[in-house]
Amino acid sequence: MDKYFQQDQWWVSPYNYAPEVRAAFDLPQRVSIHDATLRDGEQTPGVVMSVADKIAIAEKLDEIGVDRIEAGMPAVSEQDFESIKQISRLGLKSRIYTFARAINADIDKALECGCHGVIIEVPIGYPKLKYQFKWTWEDVLKKSVGVINYAKSRGLHTVYFPYDTTRAREEDLKNLLSRIVQDAPPDSIGVVDTMGCALPEAIKHMVRLVKSWTRLPVEVHTHNDFGMAVATELAGVEAGAEVVHSCANGLGERTGNAALEELIVALHVLYGYETQYNLAKLPELGELVRRISDLPIAVNKPILGARNFTRESGIGVDLVVKEPLAMFGTHPALTGRTGEVVLGKKSGKASITYNLEKMGITDADDEAVTEMLRRVKEKGIAKRGLLDQTEFREIVDSVLVARRSVVG
Repeated sequence: MDKYFQQDQWWVSPYNYAPEVRAAFDLPQRVSIHDATLRDGEQTPGVVMSVADKIAIAEKLDEIGVDRIEAGMPAVSEQDFESIKQISRLGLKSRIYTFARAINADIDKALECGCHGVIIEVPIGYPKLKYQFKWTWEDVLKKSVGVINYAKSRGLHTVYFPYDTTRAREEDLKNLLSRIVQDAPPDSIGVVDTMGCALPEAIKHMVRLVKSWTRLPVEVHTHNDFGMAVATELAGVEAGAEVVHSCANGLGERTGNAALEELIVALHVLYGYETQYNLAKLPELGELVRRISDLPIAVNKPILGARNFTRESGIGVDLVVKEPLAMFGTHPALTGRTGEVVLGKKSGKASITYNLEKMGITDADDEAVTEMLRRVKEKGIAKRGLLDQTEFREIVDSVLVARRSVVG
């Protein structure tokens, strides 16, 4: 067994590590996660986070070991400014960043907050330039150079974030970045799929282009409009991107951003990175963000869904507990979870026996189990859902009482 299998942790496809597959990758030695839950996540319509909320999320991100926390945009409000300042003073291991427009005043606010770095946003997508700003790439360049140099001169780690990158005209992007590197080289460049409309292969292509033009580290920030945010960011990693951006629970505008928990587990398990992240803490973060955002987590959401390690169908249910890796790609315990066998229309005798044993009942004969199964299926069909423990207990008691009266 190779990296695709780790006893009691995961058992994924060995083809992930086939030489023919790995040969196509240009993986960086290390990948860092830049989490934007406190800024981009709060931009989810209807989500508002208090200062206390943001501090709680930042502390949980730090417990997990997230490399960088984008604590917000201080120019948005006094409350945002205060929350960033307080987070910066917590002494977290995570590096703290702010989001900034291409104006020196926003850099000054980042410095006042005590941050380590800044994300400087400018538009470059052609629809943005043509219809929203009525700018050329030269206009973007003029607005960028002084601010990048100012941020760098003040000791901030500076990420240049030309958003809507994936809808930029190639000549605009190349001209802009070539001049930026010449006149005001930042620490890294973002490839930003603001509208979530690029294929994984397109992101790979763009990462390679940006690297070839700038010779700088590249970061990838994607949205989930076509359900591919995590896939596109991982594609960027395959092309050499050193940083991926995320939001916990996949929060974000419209369809959301690349989900932090999915990126972390994929990097660790599917790509074989020896990450420092505490995967068992991911459900705690998920629940905290769910409560604060008041947005439910889908029961089948990757990593966090309540029924990810749940089996209703009867075949192999005993393996859910005895040999979870026969039934799942990752062991439930890897992310602080447990396997569960539930009862409903699709249950079999093994499911009944398993749940009886959990109740301490080991003497039910085959006829009794068969009758319980019949009633469980009947109940599951009638309620169009799963049975809870009270409903199953009622069936068990009813069947066993009837059996005893017949025997008596």
